[in-house]
Amino acid sequence: MIITPENLSPDLNTISTEDLKKTLINLTQDRDQHRLNQKVKFYQEQLAPLFEELSRRNPYPQAEDQKGLIGGIWSPIWSTIPFQDIIPGRLREQSYQIFLDNGYYGNIARYAPLNQLPLLDKLSQPLGVYDLLLIQKYEIQDNQWLIENVGFKQRFKLGVTPLSQEKAKTWLKEKVQSQSDLNSSETEILNLPFLKSINQKISKQLKGAFKAKPQFEHLYIDTDFRLVKTRREAKQRPSYTITVKVG
Repeated sequence: MIITPENLSPDLNTISTEDLKKTLINLTQDRDQHRLNQKVKFYQEQLAPLFEELSRRNPYPQAEDQKGLIGGIWSPIWSTIPFQDIIPGRLREQSYQIFLDNGYYGNIARYAPLNQLPLLDKLSQPLGVYDLLLIQKYEIQDNQWLIENVGFKQRFKLGVTPLSQEKAKTWLKEKVQSQSDLNSSETEILNLPFLKSINQKISKQLKGAFKAKPQFEHLYIDTDFRLVKTRREAKQRPSYTITVKVG
C-alpha cells in the first residue's frame, strides 16, 4: 500500500517497509526545490510519522554495522539542509553524496547561477555551470558517526555537459589524492562570474559551514535507501535527508 495525499492516515504498522520507502519518494517528488520553511513544515506535518516508523524498523541500528553499506554514490532526493541551496540555481539531478573507501566523503552539487539573472532565466540550457565540492572525513567511534569538514573545492565551466556520477567521483578522488594537507582552515573564496553581489555573502556562509562540527545519524539505512538526521552544530535544529543509492 502506497500512501497518497488522499490517504494520509493509514495504520503504518500494516504497510511494508518497501512501500513506506516508495511513499517517501513519491511524497517528496518535485518538492526539494521548495523554500526551506515549506520543507520543514511539510516534514513536521506529513513526513515525520513515516520517518519514525522506518526508524523503528532500521535493519542496521548500530553505526558499526552501517559502515559496510555506505560506500558508493548516493543521490539526495529531498532535504532540509540549508547549506545545499546557499547558491542559486542548484541542478538537483546533478547533486551527489559520494563515500570513498579511504574514509573521505564528498558532497558535490552543480549550479546554474547565471540562469537566475534577468533575461537569462528563460534559457532552456545553462549558460555556464558552477560546481561545489565539500570534502569531509568520516569514521565511527564509540558506535557513533564522526564527520569532519576538511575542505571546499570549486570550479566554473562554460558549456552544458552534464556532471555524471563517474565525473563527480573522479573529481572527488583527484582532489583527495592530490592534497597533502586537506585539513586546512583556509577555504577558497567563492568567485562566481557576473554575480559579485552575492559572492561575499556566500563566502561567509561557506566559511561558517567549514568551521562546523556536523552530527550525523542514520534513522534508517539499507543497501539502497537512507534516512539521515544531521546537525551542523549540536545546538541547531536537526535537518533530514532522503537519499537513494545510484552507483
